[in-house]
Amino acid sequence: MISPNDITALVITLKLAFVSTSILLIICTPLSWWLVNTQSRVKIFVEALVMLPLVLPPTVLGFYLLLLLGPNGWIGGSLEALGFNHLAFSFSGLVVGSMIYSLPFVMQPLLSSFQSATGGILDVAATLRASPMDRFFNIVLPLSRRGFLTAGVLSFAHSLGEFGIIIMIGGNIPGQTQVASIAIYNHVESMNYDAAHTLAAILVSLSFVLLLATYTIG
Repeated sequence: MISPNDITALVITLKLAFVSTSILLIICTPLSWWLVNTQSRVKIFVEALVMLPLVLPPTVLGFYLLLLLGPNGWIGGSLEALGFNHLAFSFSGLVVGSMIYSLPFVMQPLLSSFQSATGGILDVAATLRASPMDRFFNIVLPLSRRGFLTAGVLSFAHSLGEFGIIIMIGGNIPGQTQVASIAIYNHVESMNYDAAHTLAAILVSLSFVLLLATYTIG
């Protein structure tokens, strides 16, 4: 049987994955389109920065985010000066960390889809006096639906198993920042392997179903 605390951890995990994936898709869509079309010299710098989470240890990202978002950090301190709470050890902080760590998993499918969607068909639409906005929404987005599906699933599934960056920026607060991966670690530490197995099996099943649905629908 799964305990109420584990159910809460699962709910927080699913909520985190949904929120971070939704925001990432909104942010990464214009950024990916800009990277595909720009000739700016800063393009290479932006691409390297976007892919940096793939090569950095999650604890390194989490550590610097903790410094940045904490009460003495540039962002956290500014928020407190304005009368708000800092973002460290909060669900909002988890969202920021999850977004940064999952950024490459959203950007790469979108970049590939947008690159495939550019070409002659857009030139034809331009000769028919279709505006850039019309071309993007009526041609590029429909042709890139597989890329959006892949990006969303990869980000969501990746968020389900995040651990290092989450525990650094969010800690291990039951009911607030304790996600399923941290709950599994706690169970293993306490030698409660049955509970750890139950949670782990749920995460594996969710990830497998998501990936299977992506290949089926695509």
